[in-house]
Amino acid sequence: MKIIEKTTEFRLPGESAVAIGKFDGVHLGHRKLIHKITEQKEKGLIATVFTFDTSAAAFFGGEDKELTTLAEKRRIFEAMGVDVLIEFPLNRETAATEPQTFLSRYLAAQMKAAYICAGDDLSFGARGEGDYTLLQKYAGVYGYRTELIDKVMIDEVPVSSTRVREAVRRGDMENAARMLGTPYSVSGRVEHGRQLGRTIGMPTANLVPDADKLLPPNGVYYSRVAVNGRVYKGISNVGCKPTVNEEKTLGIETYLYDFAGGLYGQDIVVRLLAFRRPEMRFDSIEDLRAQMETDIAAGRDYAGA
Repeated sequence: MKIIEKTTEFRLPGESAVAIGKFDGVHLGHRKLIHKITEQKEKGLIATVFTFDTSAAAFFGGEDKELTTLAEKRRIFEAMGVDVLIEFPLNRETAATEPQTFLSRYLAAQMKAAYICAGDDLSFGARGEGDYTLLQKYAGVYGYRTELIDKVMIDEVPVSSTRVREAVRRGDMENAARMLGTPYSVSGRVEHGRQLGRTIGMPTANLVPDADKLLPPNGVYYSRVAVNGRVYKGISNVGCKPTVNEEKTLGIETYLYDFAGGLYGQDIVVRLLAFRRPEMRFDSIEDLRAQMETDIAAGRDYAGA
């Protein structure tokens, strides 16, 4: 997958099939869009995702946490067969681009769009006035086809990034997974912690997520961990480890079942499946060890996906 970033001056080598959006979370609705453009590869079109290097919510104020980081989106898009990912710079100048200028310059001239799919909530250009109706209006002028993609419904309500975010903030990981089509994941590089788990015979992998990543409420979660092409059952603590750490660095510490070897410096993906219990402070390391043993035993019996 080719990634175009940090520039507005780009030009695709051939005609493209384009999906436009924020793609925060890359939920089932987003995946439906991406499947539509990858289907167009059979017609010789370049499957292209157009998104922004900064979320609109963060740029204009309001939401400061994202369901998926740029790195996570890149992995998802590539796995889904996207040919080109355009991470468009979102700044005062580009945000002020008139919608018709956006169509003529970026979609028509630089991206050579032959097919554009979008949902009815599409918004682009100055004042957010670019929408699907505008795309349709100029389709004949610029020579592209448009397709309006229906919302994916769960429990008779459209799937949206807002709904996913609300589920994650409640710690309702099962419902988040239903809307995402996959468990909610946190990725990053394993860092050195205080190695307390190792000293009490329960070694854990310590991951410090990206500062912009939305995390569920502090607590213990059943999990699965992808590392080196394999997936291991795990149990993860999201939080600041209050029994042993007075610092407020938020992290995810995971015990991997049936894993042998070191993980320091390696990139892993932690998939949070279900909430087990809230984070707790214990009076002693012995009490902590006893609770960890209980959690680990429960995690081994957990039969979730």
